[in-house]
Amino acid sequence: MNTFNENEIACCIRKSIEAYLKDLDGERPCSIYEMVICSVEKPLFELAMEYAEGNQTKAAELLGINRNTLRNRLAKHQIK
Repeated sequence: MNTFNENEIACCIRKSIEAYLKDLDGERPCSIYEMVICSVEKPLFELAMEYAEGNQTKAAELLGINRNTLRNRLAKHQIK
C-alpha cells in the first residue's frame, strides 16, 4: 500500500509490477527496469506525437526533451 503521495500513473505502475512479481511464483525476475521503461515509453511517445499532431518540435517540448532525443526514441520504437 502507498505510504506516500503518488500520482495515478505511478500507482498503476506500482500495482502492475507488484502483480508481475507475485505472478512469478518464486521464479527469478530479470530486466524489470528495461521491461517497465519499454512498456511506458512507446505509448508515451505515440500519444505525445498524436497530441502534437505529428509535429516533432511540439512533441519534444511537451515531453521536455530535445528533438534529437525524440527522433531517436521514435526510431527505436518504430513510431512514424
